[in-house]
Amino acid sequence: MTRAYNWLVPHPFLTLLLTVVWLLLQNEFSAGMSVFGLILGIVIPRITAIWWPDRPQGFRLGKMLSYCVLVMWDIVVANIQVAWIVLTVPNSKLKPAWIVIPLDLVQPEAITMLAGTITLTPGTVSADLSDQGHSLLVHVLHTDDPLSVVDEIKTRYEDRLKEIFQ
Repeated sequence: MTRAYNWLVPHPFLTLLLTVVWLLLQNEFSAGMSVFGLILGIVIPRITAIWWPDRPQGFRLGKMLSYCVLVMWDIVVANIQVAWIVLTVPNSKLKPAWIVIPLDLVQPEAITMLAGTITLTPGTVSADLSDQGHSLLVHVLHTDDPLSVVDEIKTRYEDRLKEIFQ
């Protein structure tokens, strides 16, 4: 039974996400649209499963939800900080920096989540990943201490992502 389920729904989280996104894109909720969203949520991951041969096995949904809440909070706080920097710090006093962040993450999905989190947070942009995936190049709008930025990203985001993608 589990073999048939894994074949039909190779990525359960993606199936759920696609179904929810489909329902949110509709103007009104109906049973037909729910069924169609579920069909899309099953068919799209099934068709694309051949390009995901090494999907993560130890994904923890509960920790992912708390991570999403943390990232949303950080986005709000960073928006306020960037607005304050833009309004109060003259261009001549800005201290932008390119920072190389060594990665302990090895799974491509986890590295992608980290890079996306950094880019979503205002004031930072992940610009490049090393060829072997051992480090991430990040641009910071304004910082006095680049090493503290590295420490913050590693402790705040990377450690949590290691727990999510075990």
